[in-house]
Amino acid sequence: MNSKQHMSGVVAGRLDPSDIADNFQDLHPPLSAHEAIVAADRCYFCHDAPCVTACPTSIDIPMFIRQISTGNPLGSAETIFDQNILGGMCARVCPTETLCEQVCVREVAEGKPVKIGLLQRYATDHAMDNGADIYTRAPATGNKVAVVGAGPAGLACAHRLALYGHDVVIFESREKPGGLNEFGIAAYKTVDGFAQREVDFVLSIGGIDIQYGQELGDGLSLEQLQSDYDAVFLGTGLAGVNALQMPGADADGVVDAVDFIAGLRQSADKSDIAVGRRIVVIGGGMTAIDAAVQAKLLGAEDVTICYRRGKDQMNASLFEQDLATSRGVVIRHWLQPEQVNTTDGKVQSVTLEYTSQTDGKLVGTGETMTIEADQVLVAIGQKLETSGLGSPVKLDGGRIATDQNGRTSADNVWAGGDCTNSGDDLTVTAVAQGRDAAEAINDTLKR
Repeated sequence: MNSKQHMSGVVAGRLDPSDIADNFQDLHPPLSAHEAIVAADRCYFCHDAPCVTACPTSIDIPMFIRQISTGNPLGSAETIFDQNILGGMCARVCPTETLCEQVCVREVAEGKPVKIGLLQRYATDHAMDNGADIYTRAPATGNKVAVVGAGPAGLACAHRLALYGHDVVIFESREKPGGLNEFGIAAYKTVDGFAQREVDFVLSIGGIDIQYGQELGDGLSLEQLQSDYDAVFLGTGLAGVNALQMPGADADGVVDAVDFIAGLRQSADKSDIAVGRRIVVIGGGMTAIDAAVQAKLLGAEDVTICYRRGKDQMNASLFEQDLATSRGVVIRHWLQPEQVNTTDGKVQSVTLEYTSQTDGKLVGTGETMTIEADQVLVAIGQKLETSGLGSPVKLDGGRIATDQNGRTSADNVWAGGDCTNSGDDLTVTAVAQGRDAAEAINDTLKR
């Protein structure tokens, strides 16, 4: 153990770089060709497969697994990509344990599902690693479509539109494409720069141009996009972050968990990332889990997630909660933060109030407890940045309201992913909504 691990305060290099590299290895190592055949042979190839219904992108799972079992991984990849062009990333980050694998007949009967996620990764990796040229773009239609956001929804929408021959310009606020896949997912779930390799694969179809540093509401007007393009798709995600509203929230050592995760993903050397010795993570979703686990992997000694409700009410899946505890993270429920205590402006501890649920409402009990900490990671949700949308775009619950095809209340404007009222903070759902909106846009442009 590196002696720096015992240092108080938030410091970089708590572990040796070699130890950090070992800690951040692939969470689910890929299957070998033999392992894939063995795993595929467990599938019953159900005619009315429940796994297909459970997949937000409706991939023909029995078909792609059968293609693997018959020695056709490239055909298998095409089956996947036809429904989910980001199938490689989804194979890595989808909560398959609560989607396709949860309803697998093998899971129901034996408690051991077919390894659908790993098989999907095997097929899609085979195609991408071998430079497979799967798609040919249709002749140019002369139509131009603006896509705002180069995240999963925007990329899926752009690819499908380009496939149909439309010219697409993606306006991205950051300096790199990928959105959540590039900046918001734990580093151990997507290693070796896969997010950018997948973007390159998506763009290889042609007809897609990405312009960086372009943010809606900051020099980029939706009204102007409506005027300049035949259609507009909004896939902006949730760029705003909910902040702690309590004494000490601005103390040195209080860090937004989204920024913490993004910093890890963009760092060439993870040992450069500063981390505390004792850390409290506020929140109960995937961001909280990803931040907490990675803090542990960087060398933090004590990491505690505090969530205001019960275990079953956490947005993070039970699998992810178990993953966190297996890495030494402590999860404490029915606690809400009341105050960040400081000394000389630096975090020293967090005071939390015990909560309970009465008549369906969360209430504080008045009883408190304090946890020592030198760093607080805040993961209490994100929100839609509405600047630049304008009044024609109606909102529902703080997100963009859309119909079943992703159409908004504004003329020739569609939306998909986390920025919409039907988003659910999953990459796979964003892909499905981007794809379906592209189909609706294409139908409209053909009229």
